[in-house]
Amino acid sequence: MWSWDAFFSILTSKQLLEGAWVTIWLTVVSMVLGLMLAVVVAAARSSRWWILRAIVGFYVWLMRGTPLLVQLVIIYTGLPQVGIKLGVIESALLGLVLNEAAYLSEIVRSGLMSVPAGQTEAARALGMSPFKVFRVVVLPQAFRVMIPPLGNSFNGLLKTTTLVSVISVQELLRRTQFLVQVNFRVLEGLCAAALYFLVLTTLWGMIQRVLEARAGRGYDRNYKRKNNSGDAKVAESAQLAEAVNR
Repeated sequence: MWSWDAFFSILTSKQLLEGAWVTIWLTVVSMVLGLMLAVVVAAARSSRWWILRAIVGFYVWLMRGTPLLVQLVIIYTGLPQVGIKLGVIESALLGLVLNEAAYLSEIVRSGLMSVPAGQTEAARALGMSPFKVFRVVVLPQAFRVMIPPLGNSFNGLLKTTTLVSVISVQELLRRTQFLVQVNFRVLEGLCAAALYFLVLTTLWGMIQRVLEARAGRGYDRNYKRKNNSGDAKVAESAQLAEAVNR
């Protein structure tokens, strides 16, 4: 029979709160490091050197084509056989970062490609350095496009962290399993863990909406309709740059 006392006891237990905190920081750190690696991978996939494109292409193919659970087990139990010994936290972070970066790299690459090349050319014609072009022109527009898929990836990663319980990371699900083994209340324990995840994903959804609204400020949705001649706009900017240079 369902026991509300057992449910609230598990829900408010210190062990579950500590597990929720581990889940949060594990998600945030994995997302940040994965995004940094994804930018490097996306840049490498756009490189002129075919061998570099082949290497990162193989990495993306491998990470996206094999289950994360298998990758975690291989990292935790397989690497020590070749002399590389990692703790459970290091193994979990390495597995999550490598797997997440493979997916995020496609989001980053598509976001950068969404910015019209004409704007980059016009900015360079105005005398901007490549770094300034990327920082001022490309990145703000690409970031606005990337926020929704990046937010969904963070939401998914928040729940994917449950897989690291297989290698004994003391996150939310692992702590729930310990509590269930003590009081034998499986349904109450899993429902309590599910409620934690529901609250965390709901809070993240609110943060994501704020980020999307902030990134979309000043963006006219009818801009493309009013200015459907993008080439004319580029030509206009180039003419202005030529006049300034003269």
